[in-house]
Amino acid sequence: MSDLFDKLNEAQRKAVLHFGSPLLILAGAGSGKTRVITTKIAYLIEKHGIYPESILAVTFTNKAAGEMKERVHSMIPESGDVMIKTFHSFGSWLLRNNAHLTGMNRNFLIYDDDDMLKILSDVTEGALKKEELKKFAHWISRAKDSCIKPDGNTLEISVHSKFKDIYAKYQESLRLSGNVDFGDLIMLPVDMLKNYPEIRIRTRQRFRVILVDEYQDSNRAQFELLKQLYDGSNYICVVGDEDQSIYRFRGAEIDNILNFPGYFKGSDTIRLEQNYRSTETILRVASSVVVNNQSRLGKKLWTSSGEGSPVELAYLTDQDREAEFCAGVVADRDYGGTAVLYRMNFQSRTFEEYFMNHNIPYRIVGTKRFYEREEVKDAVAYLSLLVNPGDKVAFTRAVNKPPRGIGKKTLGRILISTGADVSERQDLLKKTEKGLKNLSGKGLRGAKDFLGMINYLKKRMDALSTAEILQDVITRTGLYDYYREKDTGLNIAKAENLKELVNAASGYGTGTGELLRFLENVSLDPDKENPYRESGAVTLITLHNTKGLEFERVIITGLEQDIFPHYSSTQSEEELEEERRLFYVGITRAKRKLYLTSCRTRRRYGKTEYQMPSQFIGEIPPELIKIRNESIPEEESDYPVGTSVYHYDYGTGIILRNWYNNGKLHVLVKFQTGMVGKFIARYSGLERVDSYD
Repeated sequence: MSDLFDKLNEAQRKAVLHFGSPLLILAGAGSGKTRVITTKIAYLIEKHGIYPESILAVTFTNKAAGEMKERVHSMIPESGDVMIKTFHSFGSWLLRNNAHLTGMNRNFLIYDDDDMLKILSDVTEGALKKEELKKFAHWISRAKDSCIKPDGNTLEISVHSKFKDIYAKYQESLRLSGNVDFGDLIMLPVDMLKNYPEIRIRTRQRFRVILVDEYQDSNRAQFELLKQLYDGSNYICVVGDEDQSIYRFRGAEIDNILNFPGYFKGSDTIRLEQNYRSTETILRVASSVVVNNQSRLGKKLWTSSGEGSPVELAYLTDQDREAEFCAGVVADRDYGGTAVLYRMNFQSRTFEEYFMNHNIPYRIVGTKRFYEREEVKDAVAYLSLLVNPGDKVAFTRAVNKPPRGIGKKTLGRILISTGADVSERQDLLKKTEKGLKNLSGKGLRGAKDFLGMINYLKKRMDALSTAEILQDVITRTGLYDYYREKDTGLNIAKAENLKELVNAASGYGTGTGELLRFLENVSLDPDKENPYRESGAVTLITLHNTKGLEFERVIITGLEQDIFPHYSSTQSEEELEEERRLFYVGITRAKRKLYLTSCRTRRRYGKTEYQMPSQFIGEIPPELIKIRNESIPEEESDYPVGTSVYHYDYGTGIILRNWYNNGKLHVLVKFQTGMVGKFIARYSGLERVDSYD
């Protein structure tokens, strides 16, 4: 143990040695929390004589659990009986081991998301469309994350008049099947421990030590599970960072960590503030942003690794220049050490295309490549049909997307009517028209609508540019409205991806030849063209997917209002604070170098829109950043965004935004005093102090 303790700093040793009262370890980004947890397990076994089988450690991913097991075993080889599991695998273990007492089927299966949809379709007798079923599945999962049963107050989950009834039928179907879904793996153990005192007492006696990793990501049901496991005589220790709570849309409750001392009386708090990852400048930038949040317990990260270079903030003309800027950063070919971060998936398209065209190796983490996404492939299927009506794959994809009453049976009749062996050279549209006589009801109406819409588009395609015909496709087919409705409440942006597809087509001209050229480029598979796929490559990744990762240098892109922070977050302070935490997470992924980008304009839905710099930029002290400006219009050359200015009455400040109103240039300035003011530039009395151009 002395060798292990030599590797710990003072705060880490204090956390490892703690025992008795409940403990909250506030572990800042890069502060070595995994080392603390694993060393603590070894210490409890070696010095306190805790039996390995009496220790329970829970985390959120199989990868984290596996890493923890390996580290503990390397320290204490006899630690094999320590239970290190994810929350859900522990819930499953608890249910199976007590099934004989509760009447459950010990050999239950765990239904996945697709199974949920099938059950919901059965219990609603096919009355709901697939997208409606997905919404109900999402609501049911959130209800279970909050331990809310069908007979409980479900209004906080959904106000849909049928939700309570459908939820009840769904649960009854699960009960009759003897199986469970993912949410049941936490909610049912909570119920079991509450309702069966003998199980609760025996479980508490079994686990004398309870350790929880990434506690800031726990939901209400997981909190309730911990309350049932803890009886005051056993030891509970949770590790987390409230500043990295970024999964509210998945049900995570930041209140669990913020109010830990209130929920677990007599608890102690230890802060791990020494960072082993980033430079002092990067940490100061991160702290200057997150300190603006009210919902935090507070900590100040520091490092002994040196100040490092300034953070670079680039104000760029548009997203094409943004991609070019990122390419310039990796001109030294340190691809594997670089990550490009973005808030929403649609932003990746520009980087993908630019990198592929300039032979820059890249990999996309946590998401499908842009042209492989469902909504993008749906829109492209319509274009394919316009130029090749014999494309059977495109036909079967487009004919009922969005749903227009052409189910499997109707589609079968259509395909049968076109012949048993349909070749690519056959005109499926003409054959479908001939086969209308075999259809009836909704299928007939849907097929007629589909053909009418395709014929309308075919007549216009030679007169429109590729972007214009694509915009017609996503609006007239109903794809945009379909995916916009699908996006609601699920923290996804499929409709935004359709807009981005229009942007991708904006460089193509008019006529069938240009449309074919676009489709050929879309069909190129970046993985096949990229010989560096398995070696060093630039990482393209959403900010949410960066949790737990680190890179030598990080580029956080799209720092513009309504992009980052996300447009939906500006409606409530709670959501805005989560966006700020997300920015903090992104910043603290960087080890040696951090770049930030903000575009003056951005093409969205085929239109060029002027962007306002993110409000988060204004929260960073000017002395910590080196600002690059490009393409500043002549009339704004004295007042570019990011410029330091001086005012006789208010002192020194920085320009956050500039815009025109009634022909006059206006500027928004944040002063060092914290005051923010709007001025008409000509009459403002502002003097330019400094520039990093």
